[in-house]
Amino acid sequence: MAFDTFTVLVGVYPDLESAESDYDLVKELHSKEQLMDGYDAAVIHRRPDGKVKITRKHETPTRVGGVLGGGAGLATGLVVALFPFAAVGSGLLAATSAGGAILGAVAGHAAAGMSRNDLKELGESLDEGEAGLIVVGVTDMEARIEDAMRRSEKLQKKQLKADAKTLERDATEASGRSSGREEV
Repeated sequence: MAFDTFTVLVGVYPDLESAESDYDLVKELHSKEQLMDGYDAAVIHRRPDGKVKITRKHETPTRVGGVLGGGAGLATGLVVALFPFAAVGSGLLAATSAGGAILGAVAGHAAAGMSRNDLKELGESLDEGEAGLIVVGVTDMEARIEDAMRRSEKLQKKQLKADAKTLERDATEASGRSSGREEV
């Protein structure tokens, strides 16, 4: 297996607006500045009832995420690994059996690519704020992503190892099983 090592940056924010503003800055590195060829990002919001919702997400279908066009990249998978009952946008991805299976496969790879201690630390950090921004990117962009996350009250960096080919294969198989089709 050929593992790629990605940088995971997790910012903790006092409010959703700050997290979404930094999300836009990270996205700008990719779209306007064309400095990143692939990244995943997810903004989470802890609602007054304590539930976590993914309010915005981006999966680039190169090197990092966007598995099978299912809208489930490593950042979304990491959120689901940390908060298993996180609502994904309108809930449509997880609501379909294929979408839930793909999301489960991606979450499994995201969790397996980090140590338990790192996952625990990230989850505890995100519990401290009203909102969070999770970005998974290539390691050579770490400093620029960190600079774009300037509104965070707390910023943590971790490494995530993932085998993109195995991730895609597992997601394809999960999708096939969910739809009643077996991939041959």
